[in-house]
Amino acid sequence: MGEPTRVLLDESRIPRNWYNLVPDLPAPPPPVLHPATLRPVGPDDLAPLFPAELIGQEVSGERYVPVPDEVLDVYRLWRPTPLIRARRLERRLGTPARIYYKYEGGSPSGSHKPNTAVPQAYYNAREGVRRLTTETGAGQWGSALAFACGQFGLACEIWMVRASYDQKPYRRTLMRVHGATLHASPSAVTAAGARILAEDPECTGSLGIAISEAVEVAGQHDDTRYALGSVLNHVLMHQTVIGEEALEQLAVLGETPDLVIGCTGGGSNFAGLAFPFLREKLAGRMDPVLRAVEPTACPSLTRGTYAYDFGDTAGFTPLMKMHTLGHTFVPDPIHAGGLRYHGMSPLLSHVYELGLVEAVAVTQTECFDAGVRFAGAEGILPAPEPAHAVAATIAEALRCAESGEEKVIVMSLCGHGHFDLPAYERHLAGRLEDFTLPQERIDAALAHLPSV
Repeated sequence: MGEPTRVLLDESRIPRNWYNLVPDLPAPPPPVLHPATLRPVGPDDLAPLFPAELIGQEVSGERYVPVPDEVLDVYRLWRPTPLIRARRLERRLGTPARIYYKYEGGSPSGSHKPNTAVPQAYYNAREGVRRLTTETGAGQWGSALAFACGQFGLACEIWMVRASYDQKPYRRTLMRVHGATLHASPSAVTAAGARILAEDPECTGSLGIAISEAVEVAGQHDDTRYALGSVLNHVLMHQTVIGEEALEQLAVLGETPDLVIGCTGGGSNFAGLAFPFLREKLAGRMDPVLRAVEPTACPSLTRGTYAYDFGDTAGFTPLMKMHTLGHTFVPDPIHAGGLRYHGMSPLLSHVYELGLVEAVAVTQTECFDAGVRFAGAEGILPAPEPAHAVAATIAEALRCAESGEEKVIVMSLCGHGHFDLPAYERHLAGRLEDFTLPQERIDAALAHLPSV
């Protein structure tokens, strides 16, 4: 019991570089294609949406990209984040496994999302952009970008998926505290949203629809660009500060992980933790299993098709080869709103196809049960998204209790659930139901995949 439970690093240990996995892969990922020509997109194709520096990072072949001093200065508000041994949870589970969680809930918006929101706002401001548009599911990304825009003097306009807009009023308040303009999506503000509302006035929305709305507005104004909270290479790269810190913290303890676990919606949280460990695995310095966890209601990795598809519902984006349920797919309004995306990061999808990571899907009830169990033991209430990782971690720890294996499990606890208490209240009252996506809904959406 004399061993440390919490490993903290001082400010001097904030990673000075983001890690780009692409140069270390055994095969390069497929190119992003222009939907009209089916040729690889170039910088000019992306310039209406992103600043030049982020476009460069998106296609970079460099293994490491320096973190600007101005970004590090904002990171110091919450980074480095702690790595915590879940001793009380271990005891309650009766497991010989050693469970560690990397806690990102101490950031200004309560999740991992500012790790990329801050550099995206910084690079846009440096190029003279005045406003950023974006989508948000559960509101974690929207609140992170609103905070980051406030740090660099940018206006921020956000389309929030209608299901989460209704379920999470305090996320809306937090975004407005930071000065953001907010719309429920689909909205009548855009042509894309108006078309969907005309077809279905009660549409609960999707991240694909919200992306279409944000991209549409960004493309109409010269002083406006679009920011994305997950999926793209540069976003995943910014999140690798999580895994880089975790590697150093485990080294302090003399621990090597057997299993690394994170929830996946678009892929940034899981990649942020797992990719630095994958680098070490590819180099032969360790050999952990890397396990992505997604909801049974939106299982893009475990049941989606690996194909070229649009990143949004209206078809405004380039074509990306990824695991997808189809860009017209509208997920069931589960409470893990941050995991309700029809596709998966192209880079993470490629890594999955190479067999370098694995994926499982879990039900909503299992996740909320795990969240309550974790809070009772460790005192931190997970957001519904990382509760998926908690559920998978508990399941593995219980298997270790049966087998006697002393596995080292490292989990990403990417955000707290303080704004998700209404969902937990419904769970405690027995009013949340599990939902496993019927195959016919997947088939119907995949019928609209573009021909490539």
